Amino acid sequence: DRSTLQPQPHPSHLFREHQYMSPEDEWDRDLLLDPAWEKQQRKTFTAWCNSHLRKAGTQIENIEDDFRNGLKLMLLLEVISGERLPKPDKGKMRFHKIANVNKALDFICSKGVKLVSIGAEEIVDGNTKMTLGMIWTIILRFAIQDISVEETSAKEGLLLWCQRKTAPYRNVNVQNFHISWKDGLALCALIHRHRPDLIDYSKLRKDDPIGNLNTAFEVAEKYLDIPKMLDAEDIVNTPKPDEKAIMTYVSCFYHAFAGAEQAETAANRICKVLAVNQENEKLMEEYEKLASELLEWIRKTIPWLENRMAEQQMRAMQQKLEDFRDYRRIHKPPRVQEKCQLEINFNTLQTKLRLSNRPAFMPSEGKMVSDIANAWKGLEQVEKGYEEWLLTEIRRLERLDHLAEKFKQKCSLHQSWTSGKEELLSMKDYESASLMEIRALMRKHEAFESDLAAHQDRVEQIAAIAQELNELDYHDASSVNARCQGICDQWDNLGTLTQKRRDSLERVEKLWETIDQLYLEFAKRAAPFNNWMDGAMEDLQDMFIVHSTEEIHSLITAHDQFKATLPEADKERMATMGIQSEIVKIAQTYGIKLSGVNPYTNLSPQDITNKWEAVKHLVPLRDQMLQEEVARQQANERLRRQFAAQANIIGPWIQTKMEEIGHVSVDIAGSLEEQMNNLKQYEQNIINYKCNIDKLEGDHQLSQESLIFDNKHTNYTMEHIRVGWEQLLTTIARTINEVENQILTRDAKGISQEQLNEFRASFNHFDRKRNGMMDPDDFRACLISMGYDLGEVEFARIMTLVDSNNTGVVTFQAFIDFMTRETAETDTADQVMASFKILASDKAYITVDELRRELPAEQAEYCISRMTRYIGADGPAGALDYISFSSALYGESDL
Repeated sequence: DRSTLQPQPHPSHLFREHQYMSPEDEWDRDLLLDPAWEKQQRKTFTAWCNSHLRKAGTQIENIEDDFRNGLKLMLLLEVISGERLPKPDKGKMRFHKIANVNKALDFICSKGVKLVSIGAEEIVDGNTKMTLGMIWTIILRFAIQDISVEETSAKEGLLLWCQRKTAPYRNVNVQNFHISWKDGLALCALIHRHRPDLIDYSKLRKDDPIGNLNTAFEVAEKYLDIPKMLDAEDIVNTPKPDEKAIMTYVSCFYHAFAGAEQAETAANRICKVLAVNQENEKLMEEYEKLASELLEWIRKTIPWLENRMAEQQMRAMQQKLEDFRDYRRIHKPPRVQEKCQLEINFNTLQTKLRLSNRPAFMPSEGKMVSDIANAWKGLEQVEKGYEEWLLTEIRRLERLDHLAEKFKQKCSLHQSWTSGKEELLSMKDYESASLMEIRALMRKHEAFESDLAAHQDRVEQIAAIAQELNELDYHDASSVNARCQGICDQWDNLGTLTQKRRDSLERVEKLWETIDQLYLEFAKRAAPFNNWMDGAMEDLQDMFIVHSTEEIHSLITAHDQFKATLPEADKERMATMGIQSEIVKIAQTYGIKLSGVNPYTNLSPQDITNKWEAVKHLVPLRDQMLQEEVARQQANERLRRQFAAQANIIGPWIQTKMEEIGHVSVDIAGSLEEQMNNLKQYEQNIINYKCNIDKLEGDHQLSQESLIFDNKHTNYTMEHIRVGWEQLLTTIARTINEVENQILTRDAKGISQEQLNEFRASFNHFDRKRNGMMDPDDFRACLISMGYDLGEVEFARIMTLVDSNNTGVVTFQAFIDFMTRETAETDTADQVMASFKILASDKAYITVDELRRELPAEQAEYCISRMTRYIGADGPAGALDYISFSSALYGESDL
């Protein structure tokens, strides 16, 4: 490669030949330059030199004269190389000039150029051909040599660049650096390709070469700072224009536009990096928004579930239960999906950040995935307690309603019995009664006392029910207490009045001698029997509440026992009625005229008969009521068995699916896309199973509506099934997300499916517990098996990479990240800084105008809004610090 030739020593006597050889071509030593070519070279090379010398405030007029003393030649080399040459000799003698020219030639040789046949004496003597040859050598080295496209040499590289840039243009076919440029269209095409605003190419004509060339020369000089180095007429009128002149001029276009292309490449890189950051920030904002909404919903829902303010009416409590069912069926399931999606989005975001060489995303305080999981756990704990409280309260209200009704019934019966008793006991009829009437009154009072004692048990029952209603916090306890207090006060008053009347009757009892024993005996037997019948009627009409077939069978047994006592009761009835018969017989025998009223009791034989008939009528009605309850409890038992039959299938099914999903994460079967398809099908099968859960929910609701709260036929409650189902949906979604992240990792890291399968095979082999994780010892063994030579310090360093949270395990995703980290092709902060430096023309700062000129509008405004002010003294007002911005792109996120 001629561009890598080593410099050679060149004392002045080596350059006294009349010909020279450049690094790119060798002139024929026996031929002189074509006069037309010499003219073109003289003009082109002079203009090229002046384009650089004017930066030092000078120029040349005659190329072979103005370089003779070597001073401007040394100055030219300093300007184009940016380096300092040895101090020139100040004398004006010939040997001073030769020394200066040799210093220039030495510098050229030090840059890897081999000079042939060019000597300092010829330059000092003003040899035109030697001077032009030397300038061409300088142009080649400093303007053309570094041009390389697809590893071609300088000349071929420049030609290939021109061909590629002009390929789309009509009437342009660049094959060389002479006749291909005569019509001027190639030069116009180069300008239009990079700056279409400067030339309207569609208006150019191939038959106007001079117009085309002058257009290119004028536009290049005015807008591209490329001086006019050629004459249009000379090029058109020369059969073959000078190749070196054309190459020199065209190379100026390359250098003018190469910077723009470099800036375009830098801008593209920056746009790509900013797009990644913008997408990541959008995902972070979406995560924050979704997390905030979910936490807010949990925050608002928990107080509702914690509110244990019991309603006083059964209907209101049942409405609370229905609201809770709506919450479980309608309001909570979408939040379960949001929670799962939130975790998936978090994992996907972390994967994208890791793949783009960005730091991990740290959500706002209180919005970590673990925070949401803890809040969700708290919600479910409160939720479980709320449902238990609802059911307990409904049972309590049911018990209260039953007791309240029973209290009212017993109070009504008691108050019916006590009606008029106080007036009766307060009567003083004995003061004007006959002896027989006094005796009758005494006996009647004794019968009343017997009846009063028999009713003591009912009063105690009423008081006991009232106390239980108070203990159960009955909503209308005040009226219950008032009624109970009224009955107790009345009962005490009856006792007092009864004792007073007895005292009064006993005072006059000695005044009376006879009493009708039969009436008395009837009254004494009829009253207890009547009370027994009242109790029997009360029991036969008593309300009851049961929750199982065992309880109703217990009531049926008690009822059967009662029916077994009826024959004995009938004997007592017959005996009592026999007394009445004896009274009638005695009256008939002794001619006693009966008044038809027993002086000792208000109970007549007809009353006994009527109540007995009523008791016999109530017995079959009680039988029917108990049998209806048996049917209801049997229906409840069928509901229990129906629920249990489904639950005992669904529960194990969910457990089996959970175990199968766990195996998926450690089993290798086909490509990740095939696994994804299989998992999607697997997920669809699970979703299709939802109808079974819904049916079980329906049976569960039927059970609750029937007030069934226990089920001995299954260990699965609806709560167990709900939690298991939600965990199953979450697990399959997470598993799919893990495979998606593996696909992201594989594609971003450039891992083949075979490599990924090898990684998974190694991981699975050392995953001893088959739970998708490796212990540190297993991970070390895995690395050693793969050829790693690990010391304690190195292994500890690796563990901090794969287990940054110090969980004590290595997941498959962390394992894949580690295995591919070294070969990852990711952008870096240094790369972004270098790109901004190009756009800023090597300055340490960049301006707003430069950003808006070089970047698309959206990316430019993104940078402007986030870059800090440049604080260096060398920057203008409003300059921006792209270095700190580039570092921040790969630093901690603000979110």
